[in-house]
Amino acid sequence: MTNLFAVPLCLLASLLAAPAIAGVNGFALVNQTGAALSGVELRRVGGKDWVPVAAAPASGASAAVSFNNPDCAFDLRAAVAGAGPTTWRGINLCDVKSVTLNRDGSGRTWVDYD
Repeated sequence: MTNLFAVPLCLLASLLAAPAIAGVNGFALVNQTGAALSGVELRRVGGKDWVPVAAAPASGASAAVSFNNPDCAFDLRAAVAGAGPTTWRGINLCDVKSVTLNRDGSGRTWVDYD
């Protein structure tokens, strides 16, 4: 006699055991550096190749970034007006709505997430 619940239970167990698929699927980039940004680029942490991003929000503004990648950890580089090239390292771009770039007067950088 076949157990009618065996197949659905096996299917459910295999779905629950499957790893979650992570990755970047776009986000809003918010500029709280106090200056204009230009030349925004991303690279996978540990990678060499920078990929240009078609978003460079003005100071205090945000811009949508269309960026899809199966990885989560990235470095972001941009030219900050009056300060030159600035890099934010180890940004987690998975499962975020927005990433806020911050920079203080001494050049310290950090990000806030939403």
